[in-house]
Amino acid sequence: MNGYRVVFRHDALHQLRELYDYIADNGSPDIAARYTDAIVAYCEGLADFPHRGSARDDIRPGLRTVGFKKRVVIAFAVLDDTVAILGIFYGGSDYEAFLAETDFE
Repeated sequence: MNGYRVVFRHDALHQLRELYDYIADNGSPDIAARYTDAIVAYCEGLADFPHRGSARDDIRPGLRTVGFKKRVVIAFAVLDDTVAILGIFYGGSDYEAFLAETDFE
């Protein structure tokens, strides 16, 4: 065990709920649950390999992004012993502007 823990920031949880609602409304609640549960499991896997993905210091220092199933961008930062999930962006969301402008303190 490497000691990293994964935490979801408020914005990321809100985005995950919005994605669930979108899929549930346009597909089914079962599909939405499976998809969002898979995203959460993937994020939790970052505890084992926290420096996965691409460094995006061009947007903000310490930011990393990783893709999930070609439709989702997960934004996170490794802070001491924590992987902080900052955002979960579906489709063509302008995640770069959101991440550059949002204060995560």
